[in-house]
Amino acid sequence: MNLELLNKKIQESFISKSEIASAMKITRQGLFNKLSGTTEFTVSEMNCIAEVLSLTAEERYRIFFADYVDKSANKKAAN
Repeated sequence: MNLELLNKKIQESFISKSEIASAMKITRQGLFNKLSGTTEFTVSEMNCIAEVLSLTAEERYRIFFADYVDKSANKKAAN
């Protein structure tokens, strides 16, 4: 997960973290735990935050699946 990019997108959106947490139906502290990497996002939370932030499909992959995408690209490059 690319938390740095996600936090950047939140800042660019001018939507408060309280509003995002409310839309996700979690506490503000719960959102902070997820944004710091302490806890993981559920699939429904990923979908919700992507909708709230109007993320493109590419942005969703770069944020939520960065580790998988990077490993896949490295594996292909090695072959």
